[in-house]
Amino acid sequence: MRTLGTRSQRSLAESAVVEGVGFITGARVQVRFLPAPADTGIVFRRTDLPGKPEYPALADSVTDTARRTTLGPAHAGITLIEHVMAALGGLRVDNCTVEVNGAELPGLDGSARGFADAILAAKIVVQSARRPIRTPTRPISIAFQGTTISIHPAERPGLTATYFLDYGLHAPVPRQCFTCEVRPETFLNDVADCRTFLTESEAISIRDMGIGKHLTAHDVIVFGARGVKDNSLRFADEPARHKVLDMIGDLALCGFDLAGHVVAYRSGHAMNVELARRLLQAATPTASIPMTARMATARRAA
Repeated sequence: MRTLGTRSQRSLAESAVVEGVGFITGARVQVRFLPAPADTGIVFRRTDLPGKPEYPALADSVTDTARRTTLGPAHAGITLIEHVMAALGGLRVDNCTVEVNGAELPGLDGSARGFADAILAAKIVVQSARRPIRTPTRPISIAFQGTTISIHPAERPGLTATYFLDYGLHAPVPRQCFTCEVRPETFLNDVADCRTFLTESEAISIRDMGIGKHLTAHDVIVFGARGVKDNSLRFADEPARHKVLDMIGDLALCGFDLAGHVVAYRSGHAMNVELARRLLQAATPTASIPMTARMATARRAA
């Protein structure tokens, strides 16, 4: 990794609270965003468990990427963190303690808008410490079961994200592509409102697993044979934009500002987090579990 420069770290001026229902369990849950000192990073804390276990928002803390991103062990971890991480990363909040009184974050409307609005209401403040801006010295590409994700080095600070969405020629979700330069203003205007989506067959499969039985097509975007069911899109390419939202959240698990052009084809949380892990380890080399072992249970729609 090569350091292109630094910028001032940022945190919150005051706390913020968001409440809602979890997509997975349907339980009511509250999340609190708390200011944190410089060099703290993003830390998630389970306030409903003895000892209030904490998990740093870093790729090496991720334990599951099946359709969502999870930190910590199954019995005490926190899942569905990607939309919160997208809001924090997209708005360049570097130091924050995220307290959660349950096993998952609120699903809200399936986007990052509610979290972003709460963060903005708490006001973002500049801190004296510096945050590195890093880019790889050469392109890094990962391919797994028909999905790919790559990052191309940058000569100057700035991250561009491109996502190619392709469920197949006759799939209910049309092929589409979205690219954006990831900055707070573009995140808010072009990405933050974009919601989770599923095909009707995926929704049925997930419900049969006992997940999200309380959800309807009004709560998440569901694509049936004739298009979106009982809902409407905010952008014609909202699915591809939501995939970029997920990428922003997962790649924020690097723990530093990433510069370059990330290009993904049909990738999901597993591939995003694998790239974040490789970048984190390139910046701070440590022993690692082989990629094939981590990716063995990856799903195309993750």
